[in-house]
Amino acid sequence: MGRNLTNAVIAILVPLPSILFYLSFLNHFDRNSTSPLWSWCFHHPLLLANLFFFFNVNVFFWVISHFQSSHWMIDLYWTVIPVLLAHYYATHPLAQYNSWRSMIVILLTWVWSIRLTHNYFRREKWQWGAREDWRFTDMSRQYGKQWWWISFFAVYVSQQVFLIGVCLPLYAVHAVDKPLNLSDFVAAAVCLCGIVIAYFADTQLHDFVTRNQKLKEIGKPIVANLERGLWQYSRHPNYFGEQLWWWGLVLFAWNLGHGWTFIGSLINSMCLVYVTVLVEQRIPKE
Repeated sequence: MGRNLTNAVIAILVPLPSILFYLSFLNHFDRNSTSPLWSWCFHHPLLLANLFFFFNVNVFFWVISHFQSSHWMIDLYWTVIPVLLAHYYATHPLAQYNSWRSMIVILLTWVWSIRLTHNYFRREKWQWGAREDWRFTDMSRQYGKQWWWISFFAVYVSQQVFLIGVCLPLYAVHAVDKPLNLSDFVAAAVCLCGIVIAYFADTQLHDFVTRNQKLKEIGKPIVANLERGLWQYSRHPNYFGEQLWWWGLVLFAWNLGHGWTFIGSLINSMCLVYVTVLVEQRIPKE
């Protein structure tokens, strides 16, 4: 079995422990259940989501990464976990929500995920796990022999903070049953704008990189900077679109009285500023 097929099979099967456990919970739980385990799962949907993430992603992905000597899978699952969380929050027995708002948010989350997944595979030349994020590679060189345990926190635990955090509005949407109103359409428009901007920005960047690779192959000078399309207005329009998407989700939650969920997007935006600096420093070296 080739590496590409092996990685594809692993990526498809790896969330099964959480999915099977959750389906078992849905099949066996009722409100009069005397099982302490099912009762706890019922009363603590957010904590249960964090436990799924900790054991199935932090621990399981980390163990697999040692066998493969690569942390590629967390990058791919950034596009998948929000979809899983959206459906988890919508199907949890404690959920209460407006069905139209839920459908709009889940549909938008699927569109966002498909766009980002497409961009991931296009960037990786349609290969599963061809490489890991360059930041992880740099950190592995920096920490050397200590990287085996530091990676658990730097790669996986940190991702739990980000992903569970930015997806908090998905929980809020499925925790309040309030009629759809104009604010929801504003939030949906912001989310959709973010998806569209990120798509065109990433496509323009992909075309630019591809053209430069072709110029390099035939011995012609490459173009140093991308200054066309959306890139003439911003140095990182793809990041702007992605942040617009997450803050659009916050607007949904804010309208439902769960403005506190902005904390996840705030942390994500602040970290993105740091990542942007790293990218800017890396460009001259390439």
